[in-house]
Amino acid sequence: MRHMEGTFKSVRNLKVYHQAWFPEGEIKAVLFIVHGVGEYSARYTNVINRFVPLGYAVYGVDHIGHGKSEGEREMVSRFEDFTEPLITCRKMIAEAHPGVPVIIYGHSMGALITSFHLLDHQADFKAAIISAPPVKVPASISPLTVTLGKVISTIAPKMGLIGLDVHNLSHDKTVVDAYINDPLVFHGKMPARLSAEMLRAMMRVTAEANKIEIPLFILQGSADHLVDPSGAQMLYEKASSADKTLKVYEGLYHEVHNEPERELMFKDLEDWLEAHV
Repeated sequence: MRHMEGTFKSVRNLKVYHQAWFPEGEIKAVLFIVHGVGEYSARYTNVINRFVPLGYAVYGVDHIGHGKSEGEREMVSRFEDFTEPLITCRKMIAEAHPGVPVIIYGHSMGALITSFHLLDHQADFKAAIISAPPVKVPASISPLTVTLGKVISTIAPKMGLIGLDVHNLSHDKTVVDAYINDPLVFHGKMPARLSAEMLRAMMRVTAEANKIEIPLFILQGSADHLVDPSGAQMLYEKASSADKTLKVYEGLYHEVHNEPERELMFKDLEDWLEAHV
């Protein structure tokens, strides 16, 4: 397995870190990883180790304010701070692998970023894999809460609002311990500005999901306590894709790709990929 890494300038002239892993032989398709909040692209080692030997190249960027990319941790001016670097990296992939199909793979906040991005750029991808998507506005959030959130994000954008219960990531204790001890993971509370921008993105995806028409593979753990599993069902029902699959894995937590039972999901995903590339 070969590895490549580098940086490019993006939003507000910040450096965005990107990397890729390549099989030794011919590349049948590219998986473009879009990671979740607080983490970074290299945490997807289970995905990389499973699919690169099967002939897939895997690309990923560290979002602004995440991992090895520049920017204050988890701080954005607007949600598009996450999607604009994807456009740049997608062009790099096209130049490096002309004619090779590209499948975008977003997990958690990365699934929200991916869904939001597809509303305007789905023509850039052969298909999409959506994992644990936080695309549904929580029922507990009232219009008043939305308004207050916008105010706080304006007057105190760095205020930490939401913490992550890391023990709900996976049943695998080694995964949880590695996350807790990882210096590249952000362990603070999500800033008010990011919370407000994520909510704005959720509202747009909910309203416009019918615009998505490319093949979709949506996966979700039924025991996910970090993201409402009904969001995956909503996205599946609203997307206009004629070719769409929803897989709900009973009893699994948020990071299905890091669960002890991940081989079940990987086999489903491998079969789906083979049918689409």
